[in-house]
Amino acid sequence: MPAKHKHHKNDTPPDSLSRFDLLPASAHVRVDTVAGLVGVSRATVWRMVQRGQLPSPKKLSERATRWNVGELRNTLAK
Repeated sequence: MPAKHKHHKNDTPPDSLSRFDLLPASAHVRVDTVAGLVGVSRATVWRMVQRGQLPSPKKLSERATRWNVGELRNTLAK
């Protein structure tokens, strides 16, 4: 019997990705949303930040690192 496909958290795009255009510029999104916008892996998002190709995220708390929507829009529009 073949193994069942396990549902992973990353199998579906984050809700914030599907409604990104509706988010206010002051909103913040997670790395999964940024990866989906750019079409790369989460690890590549971090490499792009290091190379200056994406804005740096903000550390909102000890366990919450997020990107500002307005900054992402400006960068992606270039």
